[in-house]
Amino acid sequence: MSERLLKSLAFRFMRIRLGIWGTDESTERAIETRLVQTIDQTPEIDAAVVLAFDAVYDRDGRPDPSRTHIHVTNDYVIEVVARHPGKMLLGCSVNPYRKDAVAELERCVKAGAVLMKWLPVTQAFNPADDRCIPLYDAMAHHKLPLLCHTGYEQALPILDIATADPTLLELPLERGVTVIAAHCATGSLPWQKDYLPKFVRLAHEYEHFYGDTAALNLPTRWYAYTSLLNDQTVRNKLVHGSDWPILPIPSPRRVGFFESFRLMLEPNWMRRDVLIKRKMGFDDAYWHRAAKILRIAEKNEPPGKP
Repeated sequence: MSERLLKSLAFRFMRIRLGIWGTDESTERAIETRLVQTIDQTPEIDAAVVLAFDAVYDRDGRPDPSRTHIHVTNDYVIEVVARHPGKMLLGCSVNPYRKDAVAELERCVKAGAVLMKWLPVTQAFNPADDRCIPLYDAMAHHKLPLLCHTGYEQALPILDIATADPTLLELPLERGVTVIAAHCATGSLPWQKDYLPKFVRLAHEYEHFYGDTAALNLPTRWYAYTSLLNDQTVRNKLVHGSDWPILPIPSPRRVGFFESFRLMLEPNWMRRDVLIKRKMGFDDAYWHRAAKILRIAEKNEPPGKP
């Protein structure tokens, strides 16, 4: 993590909430322990996808440390997931501008990756760039879904806000990649551009285009629920996401004032997010959709079983 990120208010708050300080290996182990405890104390879910986060690369495919604010390597997440089989799943991250992008993807697939994680506004690349095509073709071949941030970002520094537009994801969709638009392209603050209408359009136009509900239980994103839940086609495209350790807050208008107070007493933020959405009436199909998209059942079948 860069000094700028470590000093940011968002990360200071999360570190205080988790009670974790420092930047050495013991800090990493403490975060891992807290994550394991959080998953264990959320019996409503079977497993959590743990996300890697690739560095920034320049246009020549070389790492750019000066613009990289957070870097969680695939190797690190592979190690963490291996220590907790069945409880954690590998979400790899490969910057499409790196010279060995396809080779790194192949390596992660062999390690058991269930999805690719991107945050273009922070990783400084354009998903509509033709240079991404070789990686898209490899992802389509391996049926590896793409979980890509859409809309504004508040927790991490923004390097190129133009890449927040979900329509940039039409290129991977047309190359046969299943795409999950993180946060359904919602805005974080009232004065920011709202890409939600574009998300809704894409959900109608592309069969394999989905949106996750990560961070939608932040007050500034509550507004999206009306559009997402009142449109049955869009509702059928929603995938559960927690965005842990982001703080979930229930909407009193949707769950009631007293129920909101009761839910806020749940100290486990991952479980609180689940309980809020259950109270809001998300159906069984919603809770099982991620396993279907990530092909979890197929990956767990013994060799030779059809």
